[in-house]
Amino acid sequence: MSSRGIFAALAALLLTGAADAPPLTLQLVLTGLRSSDGALRLCLWHHAERFPDCKKGRDVRLLSAPAAAEVHIAVTDLAPGSYAVSVIHDENDNRKLDKNFMGIPTEGVGFSGNAAVTFGPPSFAKASFDVAAAPVQTIRMKYFL
Repeated sequence: MSSRGIFAALAALLLTGAADAPPLTLQLVLTGLRSSDGALRLCLWHHAERFPDCKKGRDVRLLSAPAAAEVHIAVTDLAPGSYAVSVIHDENDNRKLDKNFMGIPTEGVGFSGNAAVTFGPPSFAKASFDVAAAPVQTIRMKYFL
């Protein structure tokens, strides 16, 4: 085999290996829940589009879990790359984030990286992380009312 053929074979092997990166697992630890009422609604985002509007869409994975003092969730089969997580503690189990007349959430919220919630939710950039570099995310729930 010529050196050109060897180079082409190595390049094909390297490119195939990169495309076939093994799926990753993300461990989520949710803390600071004020009650075990209702359920947790989580959205895992692989892009910034519509973040954190938790509606089914491109590359958005919807998850739910029962509320408890501390919740552990394993999310499997993730492609390498950047992700962000948004969580609501749906205490009355009506499948939405309840807010008061001023728009302030009356139920708990949380974001990966414990991104700050000021006058609205954080941006995808502030909540995102590389799943290979940070395979465990501990999210502390925040309650405003």
